[in-house]
Amino acid sequence: MYELTSVGKRYGNATVGVDALKEVDLRIRDGELLAIVGPSGSGKSTMLQMLGGLDHPTSGSVVLNGKDLAQMGDADLTAVRRDTLGFVFQNFNLIATLSALDNVEIALVPTGVASDERRARAHAALESFGLGDRIEHLPSELSGGEQQRVAIARALVGEPQVLLADEPTGNLDSATGAELMQLLRGLNSEHGHTIVLVTHDTGIARQMGRVVEMEDGRILRKGAPA
Repeated sequence: MYELTSVGKRYGNATVGVDALKEVDLRIRDGELLAIVGPSGSGKSTMLQMLGGLDHPTSGSVVLNGKDLAQMGDADLTAVRRDTLGFVFQNFNLIATLSALDNVEIALVPTGVASDERRARAHAALESFGLGDRIEHLPSELSGGEQQRVAIARALVGEPQVLLADEPTGNLDSATGAELMQLLRGLNSEHGHTIVLVTHDTGIARQMGRVVEMEDGRILRKGAPA
C-alpha cells in the first residue's frame, strides 16, 4: 500500500524555515487501521498531506501502490486522489447551499459517471449511513454527527481504497465521536478500507489497530495502541 522513505518537508528555505517532517520512514499495509498522534506542531497533519498527495515532500519518497507521489505532476495526483483516496476533515467541508444528497453526488462529477447513476449512488451511500430521511436537508439543518456522516459518504461514494481522516471527531461530542469510530471500524472490517486517522485524542487512537506517535516532525514510536 504505502511506503514512505526518508520523507522530509521543509517550509521556507535553507536559511530560514521550519522542518515539519524529518527523515520519516513508514509502511502502511493494505486494509490497516492506523492512527497518527502527537501534539500540535508534531507533523501529523503534514504527514496526512503527504499521504494524500496534497503536498510534495522536500526530500524522500511517498510510494502508493508502487507509484511515487512525490514524482507525480498535478494531473496524475488529481487522478490518484479521485480514484484511490477519500478525505474526511474536522470541519466537514460540506457546501452550505447544497443538500446532503447534492454534497455526496458532487464528488462523482469528476469521475464521468452519468447523472442518473451519480444520483443513485449518492442516495445509496446516504442510506447506508442511516441518512435516508435527511437527503434533502442542508448542512445547517443537520447535527454535527449527521454532517460528518455525510462527509464520510461523500468520501466513500467513489469507492476509494484509502480513507484519510484529519481529526474527524474534533468537532463532535464524546458520544457522537464514539459512534463515528464504530462506523469507521465497521467500514474497515466489512469492506476492507485502509483508514489513516490523525488525532490528538489518545482515546480515539486506542481504538485503531496501530498507532504512530510523532513529535517535532519525527516518528517516536510505531506499534499497537498503548
